[in-house]
Amino acid sequence: MMEKFKEAFSKINWTDKRLIVIVIVVLLIFLMMGFNNRLINMNRLIRQENILQTRIAGLESTKIAVEEQVAYATSEVALEEWARESNHLIEPGDQAIVLIPSDEQLSTPVPPSVIEEEKSSLSHFETWILLLFGED
Repeated sequence: MMEKFKEAFSKINWTDKRLIVIVIVVLLIFLMMGFNNRLINMNRLIRQENILQTRIAGLESTKIAVEEQVAYATSEVALEEWARESNHLIEPGDQAIVLIPSDEQLSTPVPPSVIEEEKSSLSHFETWILLLFGED
């Protein structure tokens, strides 16, 4: 098999300009296909890079916001705000003021009385007739 290939290869007239042009064109086509594949990969990687840079920017801004929240939460101002507003604590020397609600707010609301309906002695069929066609 290899000998046949060598014989066929040796019979080719390499001085023919048409043959040289065809070989060069075929080589250029393969080079252009490789170049095209590399351009496609480069464009895909550039899009991925842009997406990742956007995500990184968002994560960095989130990190900064969380760091600011941690800094505030560990500060004395946050501690005092929590103690006074959430737990209603006072500092030594402060006078506590307790607001007494007005009389209107002190009255206990009375729930409306619930009237129990008497069970009717109607059959299911009669009940459906009444629901669909009403009372006559």
